[in-house]
Amino acid sequence: MSNRPAETAARTVRDATGEPERPAPYREPRQARSAATLARVLRAAEEIAGSSGLEEMTITDVAAQAGVSVGTIYRRFQDKEQLIAALTERMLEQREEYMAERLRSAEPSLAGVVDAYAHALLQSFADSSRLFPELLRARGTTSLDRGTRTITEIHRLLLEAATPYTGQIRRSHPRTALDTVARAVLGACFHNSVRPDPATGEAARRQYADELSDMAIAYLLAPDRRPGTP
Repeated sequence: MSNRPAETAARTVRDATGEPERPAPYREPRQARSAATLARVLRAAEEIAGSSGLEEMTITDVAAQAGVSVGTIYRRFQDKEQLIAALTERMLEQREEYMAERLRSAEPSLAGVVDAYAHALLQSFADSSRLFPELLRARGTTSLDRGTRTITEIHRLLLEAATPYTGQIRRSHPRTALDTVARAVLGACFHNSVRPDPATGEAARRQYADELSDMAIAYLLAPDRRPGTP
């Protein structure tokens, strides 16, 4: 039975408020074969979007890259925006898991945690070149979009991993100092990924991450220059 009146009403509200339409959620496959096909499709979408950008990615190109028919993709996804939503969820979730694992295996010290954070974060951006920064940019209509949730989770992971070593921090407000470090390193990694001359290659990225970590540790171990700073 058609639900056109409800759809029309919802569209009228969106038009009146200026709220863009969000893609409907897609259904996760339950069968192993379907899951494998979906994984190929998302991997193909990631490869194409990573080299050409999300705007240039097409369903036809993704189907060809994944070795499936266009109809196979449309049976799973309503449109390109829904495919992007699924790709965003998959990629950002994987990066959260990667950051968590790297921080869990960090050397048990403040310097070890900050070093692991800087190196893992820079590698996360490098793994997907231009795509990871694109996915982190605001998408959708709510303030708590998927990219924002990933940034919040990465931030939380650093604070959690560094908590046992806050006694080593010489700033007046250790947690505020860690917040500053989390934001500064994330911002530097994001900037490196979008600048025209990024640090590329394993050696260059390692040096850049080392420098970010050294600056962060120097800040955390330095007493406040301005007494009474909140």
